[in-house]
Amino acid sequence: MTKENPVFENLMKDFNSELSHSGVNGERVAQRLYELSEIGYTQIGGVTRPGLSDEEKSAKKLVKNWMVEAGLKVSEDGAGNVVGRLEGRDHTAKAIASGSHVDSVPNGGNFDGPLGVLSALEVVEAWKETGYTPDKPYEVVIFTDEEGSRFNSGLTGSRAMTGDITQQEIDQLRDYNDETLEQVLEHYGSSLQQFREAKRDLSELELFVEVHIEQGKKLEETGQPVGIVSGIAGPAWTELEFIGEAGHAGNTPMIGRKDPLVAASEFIAKIAEFPGQVSDTAVATVGKVEVSPNGINVIPGKVTLHADIRDIQEDTRNELLDRIIDEAKTIAEARGIQLNVQQNTKILPVPIAQELQSELAESLVKYSITPTYIPSGAGHDAMILGRHLPVAMLFVRSKEGISHNPKEWSSLNDCVSGIHVLKDFIETRMKR
Repeated sequence: MTKENPVFENLMKDFNSELSHSGVNGERVAQRLYELSEIGYTQIGGVTRPGLSDEEKSAKKLVKNWMVEAGLKVSEDGAGNVVGRLEGRDHTAKAIASGSHVDSVPNGGNFDGPLGVLSALEVVEAWKETGYTPDKPYEVVIFTDEEGSRFNSGLTGSRAMTGDITQQEIDQLRDYNDETLEQVLEHYGSSLQQFREAKRDLSELELFVEVHIEQGKKLEETGQPVGIVSGIAGPAWTELEFIGEAGHAGNTPMIGRKDPLVAASEFIAKIAEFPGQVSDTAVATVGKVEVSPNGINVIPGKVTLHADIRDIQEDTRNELLDRIIDEAKTIAEARGIQLNVQQNTKILPVPIAQELQSELAESLVKYSITPTYIPSGAGHDAMILGRHLPVAMLFVRSKEGISHNPKEWSSLNDCVSGIHVLKDFIETRMKR
């Protein structure tokens, strides 16, 4: 344990040991969160584990070892998705699955993704310690490249598993080193053919349930450790390329310039006006800008923006996307700038069935937690699977709602409370 990384000590500092019961072990969860936090560790306390990177692969390897020790049969498909399976009493029954991801955004936090994976695995550990055998098969899943920091197009693993990634998308994917998906997969130890073969027969699954940090403040406001996700917003990731004329910053008169950075800046300033025009839950963000040639004394020739547009309703999300693209066209035309638009990701929002929300609420009440219902503005692997089979989600309280940041934090008390709720929910579903 490095002195620079205090994750384990901070988790254990205020932990209520009485929450370790029924086979669930809070100290084990803390130790595993710490060990994962060491992979891709950054000096300000975060992690950098891009999808299909050596760091993500190392994190998966560590969890796979834990899966084997817990008695799971482990497999990995050509997209890098890992599945640990525990057979139930009825081998012919459809499986219940739970999990998340272990990749991160650049300098991200230690809970977004890993908490869902470790929660799903801790259920198995608890069953092992208490001698419980589930009635149906149970699977712990790690999805590849959920965050999308590698290709600017996320949920890669779950889309490969469901067959929801098209050949056109595969051909267009380029990472931050301008490598194709095929090149990245070869370095990872797979191939494009194996990636295509990752599509799974989803009729083998009855249900997928994901645990995730909230990425918001609703649970803090209500004083509850765990909440129920009522629906998941669908993101539309759009790449907008403004192309002008590069020139010398000193010798080119201001009149007549075709500066794509000026056009892009005007667009960025305007984009914040549109979400409120279509919905109370819609959001739009420009989170990445690339300027070329990016010289201090050079008028840029090209600026590429990556816009993240989302809402929990498909019609308002699409209306917002159309308005934003129309605004970009208007600005580009007025300034004599060429505009190229490419849709990298467009995912349907997913509602959570009322029946599943009610069953989660029953599990919460068993642990004296008042049910709080929260729409998820962020995309998740559960959203992709939710287009093909029933899905459910639990949120665990996150300090100040911070995520995608080294300051991201959920107390061990809340994490373990989430595991107990997950375990009870799964055991109840096993009996149906």
